[in-house]
Amino acid sequence: MANNQEGFNFSTLVTAIHQVDENMAAQAGRAVNVSLTLRNWMIGAYIDKYELNGSDRADYGDKLLSELAKRLTGINVSNCNRRQLYRYLRFYRLYPQIVGTLSAQLKTMLPADLHGIEKVGTPSPQLRIPPEKLVYRLSYSHLELIVDLDDPLKRTFYEIECIRGNWSVRELKRQIGSLYYERSGLSENKEKLAELVQSGTEKSEPKLPVRDPYVFEFLGIKSCEAMRESDLEDQLLNKLQDFLLELGHGFCFEARQKRILIGDTHGF
Repeated sequence: MANNQEGFNFSTLVTAIHQVDENMAAQAGRAVNVSLTLRNWMIGAYIDKYELNGSDRADYGDKLLSELAKRLTGINVSNCNRRQLYRYLRFYRLYPQIVGTLSAQLKTMLPADLHGIEKVGTPSPQLRIPPEKLVYRLSYSHLELIVDLDDPLKRTFYEIECIRGNWSVRELKRQIGSLYYERSGLSENKEKLAELVQSGTEKSEPKLPVRDPYVFEFLGIKSCEAMRESDLEDQLLNKLQDFLLELGHGFCFEARQKRILIGDTHGF
């Protein structure tokens, strides 16, 4: 496109910039999500290593995750409450093959004996999705929903369907809740059911993963900054209301939202 000078008009300029924006936004979203996924997997690997070989592990026993969460929260390590740490540990144990996606630099940060370890509860190699697809096609929020499933075949089913349909996190959660796996097992025409399901699903958009609350906390942005438009409106109105009430006499805070007519248009 850049070399075709004669055909480069204003419309082409807009299209080119839009394509660059979409492409870079998608790459940025993937890069952040991959880093977050690998970070959480590595946290799980360290916890697993400590549970097996920690020199003072007996001092903590069943309170390990609670104490670890307290210590990590105290030094501002994001997304590390007890429940999340348990999920990271389970994530590592269910997906040991993700070690193959780590860069050489990241691998040097892991104990050597973590390489190649098979964990109980993982599907056979023939049924596994390649680790690169798991890491690069699914966000950690997708994987977290799948990790909560106990059945290895069910996990693999949702991995495949989620990647094939490019589902959003909300769509994956909805399909799990609708018992899609169970319905598929009972259906005589599985392909027909799959077509019906995929045709009505919400797709994951390139820019949406960066709005994931996990991503905001991972990047050091306060959770109150990661909000929907309605949340932002509430925060602004709360501040405005407090300010006007503090002014005292001569000011009136009539309503948080008030319908007004400007010309022929109604607004709030």
